[in-house]
Amino acid sequence: MKKVLFYLLIAAAVLSCNQKPKEVTHEYTNALIEETSPYLLQHAHNPVNWEAWRPDVLERAQKEDKLLLISIGYAACHWCHVMEKECFEDEEVARLMNENFINIKIDREERPDVDQIYMDAIQMINGNGGWPLNIVALPDGRPFWGATYVPKDNWIKSLEQLATLYKEDKPRVTKYASDLADGLQAINLVENDEDSDLYSLEQLDASVQNWTQYFDTFLGGHKRAPKFMMPNNWDFLLHYATSTDNAEIMEFVDTTLTRMAYGGVYDHVGGGFSRYAVDTKWHVPHFEKMLYDNGQLISLYAKAYAVTKNELYKNVVTETIDFTEEELLDESGGFYSSLDADSLDDNGNLEEGAYYVWTKEELTQLLGDDYEVFQDYFNINSYGHWEEENYVLIRDKSNQDVAKKFNISIPELKIKINKSLTILKEERSKRPKPRLDDKILTSWNGLMLKGLVDAYRYFGEKRYLTLAIKNAEFIEREMMKQDGSLYRNHKEGRSTINAFLDDYTTVIDAYLSLYEVTFDEKWLNLAKNLLEYSKKHFLDEESGMFFYTSDEDQSLIRRTIEVDDNVISSSNSMMAINLYKFHKLYPDETYGETAKQMLKNVQKDFDRRAQGFSNWLHLALYLNQNFYEIAIVGKDYKSIGQEISKVYVPNSILVGTQKDANIELLENRDVPGETLAYVCIEGACKLPVSNAEEVLKQLAN
Repeated sequence: MKKVLFYLLIAAAVLSCNQKPKEVTHEYTNALIEETSPYLLQHAHNPVNWEAWRPDVLERAQKEDKLLLISIGYAACHWCHVMEKECFEDEEVARLMNENFINIKIDREERPDVDQIYMDAIQMINGNGGWPLNIVALPDGRPFWGATYVPKDNWIKSLEQLATLYKEDKPRVTKYASDLADGLQAINLVENDEDSDLYSLEQLDASVQNWTQYFDTFLGGHKRAPKFMMPNNWDFLLHYATSTDNAEIMEFVDTTLTRMAYGGVYDHVGGGFSRYAVDTKWHVPHFEKMLYDNGQLISLYAKAYAVTKNELYKNVVTETIDFTEEELLDESGGFYSSLDADSLDDNGNLEEGAYYVWTKEELTQLLGDDYEVFQDYFNINSYGHWEEENYVLIRDKSNQDVAKKFNISIPELKIKINKSLTILKEERSKRPKPRLDDKILTSWNGLMLKGLVDAYRYFGEKRYLTLAIKNAEFIEREMMKQDGSLYRNHKEGRSTINAFLDDYTTVIDAYLSLYEVTFDEKWLNLAKNLLEYSKKHFLDEESGMFFYTSDEDQSLIRRTIEVDDNVISSSNSMMAINLYKFHKLYPDETYGETAKQMLKNVQKDFDRRAQGFSNWLHLALYLNQNFYEIAIVGKDYKSIGQEISKVYVPNSILVGTQKDANIELLENRDVPGETLAYVCIEGACKLPVSNAEEVLKQLAN
């Protein structure tokens, strides 16, 4: 009975807002019932007296001198669900937690500011990180113990020991927590380096060469497992390969993108990428699908298509946008956060990947005469086998190779494969879907908006622009406050939580990109307003960097300065690039000086670990090579702009108007009866030309 109740509660908590679950009577209800996060709502009927992260909860902990037990996860996290079932639904465990701790549940996607600090803490404590992230802290929030997933018996023993230790030797605990807090401050310091020269192209070449020792040149990505997609790594290497004419790096990028698209980490049936592969060949994914991955990968594959004209990359973009539109798009224009790794199997049990995998028997029955070709194409054999009787679809051969083997044409092969995939998609739709996290996050929508803009830019598909504008208008309407600031989160018509730096940087980038393909100054002005707000409320004058949290938010232990590029680029690297691009449009502002100083502050780490600063390296390339401002003025400015946009020129920014505009590059350039384009570097322009072809020639010379 308890097992059945568990699944009913989970299903009820994650139904999207336009589906109202039937009323269920619960034995337990805690304070999380007031929250909107699907992850927090999943725990709203635990016997643990969970609280959300709020100032009044922290104040109460200090008044009662009670330890904080902080548990951080997210809705698509498999092991978070496992620990909930084993520990947080257990009444014995709940009694122990309720008696000795103030228990706080945090959705890391809503509160990355808190997650960052405690993730650093656990890595300092035991060298490991991950989610669920469980921290025990002093009443003031300073941590002294941490662990990820812990089985029930070990969890009970650990909590008993920690509670006893605090009661019997509080000075020892306090000293350890104080030392750890000092360490958390120290590892986050960034010095203002005014004396160093900017990173040179020779240094950049050497850092990339050092990076190549980690390349898996056969299977793509890095030589390790698990394998994450790392969009900013491949995005920079695409930029580097094309701008330095490096064929070896380009071949590696091409291998990586092809293998990722061939792999089981890509959903061949429904489109879109899972978060990572657990193996070296991109085969078996951790099946959760995140908006932030897919938004960035749409951008990456669209750019790669512009360079290579590889139809595989175009298909990936098309199918991934289709996936996000079908599964993650809210009617308001915002995009939801994720689909869970887990779904119900045939026996009604939550199982990772149940929605996505196939047995040989199923495929044989469903595909009939086309099975033979399909099984070769997607390796329904030892190469594609996962576990038990389940297969994850994975390619390792080109269309040409398969067509030749079966003595059919490539068009015939495509018809067979597409027919088979359509059958599987229809069959899969009958299965219970993975659970949906239907909160809408500003920064992840910024990444998705940029993906849609890039897809429109390089393919010219108007549907992508329509989706992009709808999303941009959603962000403006629902996530912007009257004072020019942003919200972080939106759900069920409510926008909550003040935004963090990544929310600003991604939206600035996306709005600026949207301006470049529409020449609608509204998006440029909104982006500039957000940039100015960020400078006022996030900039640290001492270090020259930007804090992750606003000066209007309560500080915990430290105000984090985020510089390492991970699966999502760091908020400071995104901000530095935004500042540099705005410097090209508004040279009288201090944007360019700030961007260069930010680069100087972090460049000392590029030599040893370029892959951890790959987004910063774009800026290093911009500063070492020509960066072009392209201005178009006249009646045909939009059509010429579209022609230029289709070509991959990462070291450029594009502005345009029919006659008048509030941008220095466009001033006093109107010639009646003509449309002229100007290619400029720091405002110094070449002779004007009248078509896109001539512009591209000037860029090439």
